[in-house]
Amino acid sequence: MFPRFRSAPRRRSPLFPRGTRFPGYAGPVVLLALLLHLFQGDPAPAVARKPGIVVILTDDVGADHYGFQGDARIPTPRIDSLARDGVRFAAGYSSAPVCSPARAGLLTGRYPTRFGHEFNGGGADGTRDGFGLPTSEKTLADHLRALGYATCAVGKWHLGAGSEFAATARGFDEFYGAVANTTYVDPPYLIDSRISPEARACKEEGYYTTRAFAARARDWLHTVGERPFFLYLALNAAHVPLQAPPEYLERFAHVSDPRERLFAAVQAASDDAVGLVLDELAALGRERDTLVFFLSDNGSAGPSRSLRGAKGSLAEGGVRVPFALRWPERIPAGQTYAQPVVPLDVFTTALAAAGGTSERPLDGVDLVPFLTGARTGAPHAELFWRYGDQWAVRAGDWKLVQWKGLEAPRLFDLQQDPREETDRSADEPELARRLRARYEAWNAEQSAPRWARRE
Repeated sequence: MFPRFRSAPRRRSPLFPRGTRFPGYAGPVVLLALLLHLFQGDPAPAVARKPGIVVILTDDVGADHYGFQGDARIPTPRIDSLARDGVRFAAGYSSAPVCSPARAGLLTGRYPTRFGHEFNGGGADGTRDGFGLPTSEKTLADHLRALGYATCAVGKWHLGAGSEFAATARGFDEFYGAVANTTYVDPPYLIDSRISPEARACKEEGYYTTRAFAARARDWLHTVGERPFFLYLALNAAHVPLQAPPEYLERFAHVSDPRERLFAAVQAASDDAVGLVLDELAALGRERDTLVFFLSDNGSAGPSRSLRGAKGSLAEGGVRVPFALRWPERIPAGQTYAQPVVPLDVFTTALAAAGGTSERPLDGVDLVPFLTGARTGAPHAELFWRYGDQWAVRAGDWKLVQWKGLEAPRLFDLQQDPREETDRSADEPELARRLRARYEAWNAEQSAPRWARRE
């Protein structure tokens, strides 16, 4: 058990212990001694500790889920607390509409298409097609470890399982989790780097990934002591196939639809997992000086309740995600931030908070100055996406998007039409032309896909 961190007790002067009495004639002597003591000065103040950094990523959970996003059907009080005590991003986006490229963007701070990481790949064991985050890219963990951080990745990796692509080869001291998509019960490819770099099946009775991943994250936090730390907790919830323990299903016995009941149980388990990590931060006295991000990798696998499209689409339902940030020492609580942000910003914000810089251009932005009021305006003039034959660009409230099967891109005013129902390209032809030119200039900077898209 590491001790909690407390401020140092107030020092008493070593010159005059409590109870010391002075004769009447000693006044000038005492005054001289006090002055000498004061001019000696206290030792230089300790250098401020680098903040802890925690990134919690859920899987295939759309923008209209969780209480802090307006969905009151499933109680998620611990997740909601992050937005209540920090910032809710009303226009949180993913940088890709599917799992692996979204993770690649989050951990590099760069559009995944810049380095050809455009599609999912690797198969169930994560090794096929030469799949993996290119080794030319430097991860957030690489940067933070160089700054003295302890680093740990827990959960779903999905960035390659070959030795050169493993989490422990990409800046993480430890990895515990699944190499790619996995079942919640009896996961077939699980790695515990403390035991072996090889993926093994887990047949432990009562094992449930969400619970096990949270427990490992908590246990690792307990080992870091006074070091700054970076924890990347990537839950596989709520990716299909959905599974939940009986005790969570029993919580929602009143829900008649079996699939909705199962989804609610999976979400409740995720909320408990987040709570376990937050409670550990509080127990260690690291709650206030830890920057916590919470977001999903992409939109929901099923149709969105409030937006058009779903995972795999560049419609809003495929790329809009729940997104929150909490940092009590620096960021005022209770904010709702309306400007668009992306997971690329997680990298840049975390690296700046740790006092680091990148030697290569980043597409993410440090969000802290925008949240404290030090900077005004939008963090991004435009946001871009490319996914096979789909592409999109958002500038301000306008979005030009080429969906699969369309003859021409469509233009939407997202402020007035968040469901993307009314094409405005005929009304605003010059704007549509200008946005298309911006996309084409950006696309010219991107790389070809490194592996084929598999439907």
